[in-house]
Amino acid sequence: MKQTVTSRARRALARLGRPRTSDVTSGAVTGLFSIPEGMAYASIAGFNPVAGLYAGVVPAVVGSLTSRTVLMVTTLTSAIALTSQSVLADAGLDAKDAGNVAVLTVMVGAVMLLMGVLRLGAVMSFVSNAVMTGFSAGIALQIITGVLKDATGYRPHGHNKLYQLFDWLAHVGDWKGATTAVAAVTVALWAAARAAKRLQPVALLIAMVLTSAGVALLATDVELVKDIAAIPAALPSFTAPDLSAVPHLIGGAFSVALVALAQAAGIAPSMPNPDGTRSDVNGDFRSQGYANLTGGLFQAMPSGGSLSRTGVAVSAGARTRWAGVVSGVFLALVVLVAGSLAERIPMPVIGGLILVVGGELIWGKRHDILLVLHTSRMSSAAMVLTFLATTQLPLQQAIVLGTVLSLLLYCAQAARQAKLVALRRMPERAEAPGQWETTQPPAALTPGTVTVLDYAGSSFFAELPRIENQLPAVDGARGAVLVLTVRALPDVPSSAMLKLLGRYATRLHD
Repeated sequence: MKQTVTSRARRALARLGRPRTSDVTSGAVTGLFSIPEGMAYASIAGFNPVAGLYAGVVPAVVGSLTSRTVLMVTTLTSAIALTSQSVLADAGLDAKDAGNVAVLTVMVGAVMLLMGVLRLGAVMSFVSNAVMTGFSAGIALQIITGVLKDATGYRPHGHNKLYQLFDWLAHVGDWKGATTAVAAVTVALWAAARAAKRLQPVALLIAMVLTSAGVALLATDVELVKDIAAIPAALPSFTAPDLSAVPHLIGGAFSVALVALAQAAGIAPSMPNPDGTRSDVNGDFRSQGYANLTGGLFQAMPSGGSLSRTGVAVSAGARTRWAGVVSGVFLALVVLVAGSLAERIPMPVIGGLILVVGGELIWGKRHDILLVLHTSRMSSAAMVLTFLATTQLPLQQAIVLGTVLSLLLYCAQAARQAKLVALRRMPERAEAPGQWETTQPPAALTPGTVTVLDYAGSSFFAELPRIENQLPAVDGARGAVLVLTVRALPDVPSSAMLKLLGRYATRLHD
């Protein structure tokens, strides 16, 4: 028994791997990003900004230690924050009440864990690559539009993300000069550091530190982190969930969990494990469940796999799961000992770097987008529709639409692949006795002959008219014999297929 426990512990330690120097650097950069980004997301959605800040501590550590997608950083995202706010508002609960936030986060974690235990991650396997590509591109655009105000000082109008982008471009004259200049300098410094191979892992950190120092020295009038909220010099404390709110949040918890899990599902294809191990959707579901169950008890908002924060970590050189662990620990240390210093990080710096991260995410998807466009018109339409839905609809609705599109795409492709062929015995040869070859079904059954047909397909009703038109005509087929083999998915053909065969058998008998 003791040896079994020891071997399990060794396997667990081996799975965690060893942290690298680049992971420490990456974790520090990601932890610093978590301060303004987490607070901004919480503030925009009407929550206490400190709850968004603490979402980068416990959830990030627990999520990174348990996730099967090694580089995924579990924390608050803009979509999760907005969905959580909508859920609490519909339930008539105060989004700034710590007990309400705690119970929602814990319930979201329970839903995620349950879905992982029941292995419902298999549902994600039915979401087509075209739909996931459109969804990931839409999320990347959401990341970009979410920081346009921080990067330029102008907040675009409208709920439609594409409309916001066009509105932002159309109002260049309303951009604030100092804010835009700081963001532009940040991007320029990042590009300069990125050009040097040795500095690539720390390019984001260099741009952040140098630009922040320059803003402080020149006393540039731009928005700082402290303008959102003060950072308390304390670690997150235990918060008891308000259990009286549970009946009002059951449906909402599923909505938030669905949004978070769908976002996280797009990370594994974009950020494959550097160690060559395979990601596991069900394992990631459970990991995010653990992160929310523990984070909810320590002042964190609902969290999930963050594409933007994971992108920051990877850009900063993350190679193992320890980058995410370091990000949570580093954020806690900064809050505890240097909160006042972190309050001086300019928001345009974060805005500029998030624009870079969002742009890199979209650029990284260019091959997938081109592949889908060259595959088929139907797949291209599914990708475009999912992208538009992600930019225009509430995210939970866009996910449902994407799932429906995937199912329709699967059914259409399965129906198109169904085929009916004739089997013809080949001439007997010593080296190949008793072999058959396939050919086109005859137009009509020949009297006094045996015809063998083979059907392979899903027996969807949509494919049956085409199959029925391929069946040979039976007029005048006296003494003819038809042997029909049916290989359908599922093994029992659909009722529509059975009706079709019944009609044909009656005509043949007559």
